[in-house]
Amino acid sequence: MSDANMLPAEFADLERFVAHWAKPTVNERVDARCRSTMAEITEFYDVLIVRASDILDYLDQFPLHDMPEDAARLAQLLLALVQASVAVEIQGQPLPPKTEYPFRVELVGGVAPYGY
Repeated sequence: MSDANMLPAEFADLERFVAHWAKPTVNERVDARCRSTMAEITEFYDVLIVRASDILDYLDQFPLHDMPEDAARLAQLLLALVQASVAVEIQGQPLPPKTEYPFRVELVGGVAPYGY
């Protein structure tokens, strides 16, 4: 797949975030946050938070379990925004206070296809 079609055309400006943030599982999205600097997280957050409503409107046209690959990647970016918001809005840092990474707790269940 070429870089030109990693995301739907109207969201091509977000493709720079795909490699790092568009992950298929919660654990991988937590990992992306925890391995990022606060500057990287804040940049991602600032860009995605402005586009979140447009992303939701776009994704609403597809069934959750039958999205085209480019739309699924866009959904993964939106889910990664949740992780970025934890760091930006709550913790003020990539990791929870007084914790080390990697964590010893791993999520093993959730709502498929994006919850494991």
